[in-house]
Amino acid sequence: MTGVWLAVDPGDVHTGVAESDASGVLASPLMTLDGRGQVESLTELVTEREPAGVIVGYPVSLSGGEGKAAKGARRLAEQLASLVVVPVFLVDERLTTVTAAAQLRASGRNSKSARAVIDQAAATTLLQAVLDAAASSGSSVSEVLDQRMGERVAGASS
Repeated sequence: MTGVWLAVDPGDVHTGVAESDASGVLASPLMTLDGRGQVESLTELVTEREPAGVIVGYPVSLSGGEGKAAKGARRLAEQLASLVVVPVFLVDERLTTVTAAAQLRASGRNSKSARAVIDQAAATTLLQAVLDAAASSGSSVSEVLDQRMGERVAGASS
């Protein structure tokens, strides 16, 4: 059984959240959280939705280094993992915001109207990439994350 997965695209101002369907085939935008109280809001969301796990976008630099944004994502993932009973994974999200912005432009959204949903779209792009990788390998999302796509955050249980 796949179950619902949540994906989070953290940011200083806004954090986008996406959710998969229960079969683990389709990712959809869920909401945008304001910068303050993100951990508390995400903890409540996990309690309410009871997902199989949470994927946190990890914006490493193109060279693979951990800059300020990546450190913030790691901190968010570690805090969340200490408060929830589902596994929390960090997954490389390089270029998901760029991809999401291009998709929004292609669908006719201008940059001003896209601003409100860009973080949700980036979280959706990240989650869909993980779901697609699981489907193409015939593995579960957890297996794909553990084996090649993610880093299970310390303190998260299986």
